[in-house]
Amino acid sequence: MTHYRITTALLAALALGVAGGCATGPWQRGTAPVVDDAAITAGVKAAIVGEPSLKVSDIDVDTDNGVVQLSGFVSSADSVATAASVARTVKGVKSVKNDLRLK
Repeated sequence: MTHYRITTALLAALALGVAGGCATGPWQRGTAPVVDDAAITAGVKAAIVGEPSLKVSDIDVDTDNGVVQLSGFVSSADSVATAASVARTVKGVKSVKNDLRLK
């Protein structure tokens, strides 16, 4: 039974190593960062939709290597802060560049 557990653990580690090895450095842009950035963007948009004081149609979200950029227009300074705060709650977000402007 112990042999089975060790083999399973080694196979799992090998599978994770292969799957995570798409992009080998910050100078290379492989498939993995793009997929992660798309997931982060979708997560931020979903979080904004879930915030009743914000209109997702007025806010553009772009993500590059985990850095989320918010741009567009909102109706109040509170909405600027709320959008950034909501974006920071999404898993994978490293930082938020808030370029939202007041209408």
